[in-house]
Amino acid sequence: MKILAISGSLRSQSSNTAILRAAQILAAPGIEVEVFDQLGDLPHFNPDLDEVAVPDAVLRFRGMVASAGALMISSPEYAHGVPGSLKNALDWLVGDTQFAGKRVALIGLEGRAEFAQAALRETLRTMASQIVEPACVALPHRARLLDADSLVADADVATLLHGALIALAAAR
Repeated sequence: MKILAISGSLRSQSSNTAILRAAQILAAPGIEVEVFDQLGDLPHFNPDLDEVAVPDAVLRFRGMVASAGALMISSPEYAHGVPGSLKNALDWLVGDTQFAGKRVALIGLEGRAEFAQAALRETLRTMASQIVEPACVALPHRARLLDADSLVADADVATLLHGALIALAAAR
């Protein structure tokens, strides 16, 4: 099972990206986690480009999504919403028939990003994805301060991430 992990943050020291890199390390045998690190390379969504010449970055992104059995998304919240770069990426998938029915796990931090998580859920439901609830976890707030290796070493965080990966891979 291949899982494409998408961070909603463009920050180089993003806790959301660190969470996904920790999931990559914690993946059980038979589960491969690929972290998508080109969110900032996607051009602004423009439906006209879907009819004329889809940009190469979008084609690569759609190809990665199509080849993944599931997605794992970890996103911060900005001004009570989903970061524009993540929403832009999802907009590029709206017209892509490979996305419908795709399994998705949402990973966040306890007590943080509640509005963004709700907005993300609504967007993903509208796009006909399958949100796998047992794979959606809220990590302890201290995870915000840790890098991937420290997250893996934190037993509570490691258990939650490992469980999310197993639940996502097992969902049908």
